[in-house]
Amino acid sequence: MSSSSMHVAKTGLTAQQTRMQVISNNLSNVNTVGFKSDRINFESLLYQISRVAGDPTSEGTALTSPLALGTGVRAVNTEKKFSQGAMITTDNALDLAIDGDGFFQVLRPDGTFGYTRAGAFSREATGLLVTPSGYAIQPEINVPPGASNISISQDGVVTANLPGENVLSELGQISISTFANPRGLTPIGENFYSSTLASGEPNLGVPVQDGRGKLVQGALESSNVNVVQQLIEMIETQRAYEVSSKSITAADEMMRFISNNL
Repeated sequence: MSSSSMHVAKTGLTAQQTRMQVISNNLSNVNTVGFKSDRINFESLLYQISRVAGDPTSEGTALTSPLALGTGVRAVNTEKKFSQGAMITTDNALDLAIDGDGFFQVLRPDGTFGYTRAGAFSREATGLLVTPSGYAIQPEINVPPGASNISISQDGVVTANLPGENVLSELGQISISTFANPRGLTPIGENFYSSTLASGEPNLGVPVQDGRGKLVQGALESSNVNVVQQLIEMIETQRAYEVSSKSITAADEMMRFISNNL
């Protein structure tokens, strides 16, 4: 019995270590543009059912509840909290934030699409609008060298004054993608997510329309990590880890007592 309790306590240690890793990652990305904090979900492991509810205890009487011994806990998944982050004004014409639902669609080097809330865009040598890593936004937007007074409307229309012209020219349309279940997206690093069967297919379209958020030019969306809440959860995790550790110590002392006195 004591060895079983030690195993159960060990699963608690493993679960709290995993939770601490999630909290540490959240705090590490507190200043990461467009970052969405994670939370971890746990579930109980299988129960050892010695007696089921309803087993007879005498003629005409039965157990009102089962004799069920739990075998511990495990982490089942993590999920992103897609609450809106605060807007940081940058006054950079190519910085974009999404106010509402949606993700920028970006072409990654392996030919797959990545989806991101981080809108710190810039122009590469040919004028293509790219992420800090040089990945082009999709559909592609080209802002020719020498273009001035770049303006991006809330619905994603990009205009600018081109060299030798006195009127604004339309350069393209920035589209954003929404998903039926954004929590089903897989985070893959570099501020990107990839679509999965759980997230559903991306619904690419014009900002503001069909429930998509609007674009805010000259601003970035900050991380939605609540530092105070994360610190509280860190303390809770540490205390839970200590309790599981003490359970192992108590079980070990009980086994030692039996070994020395019987």
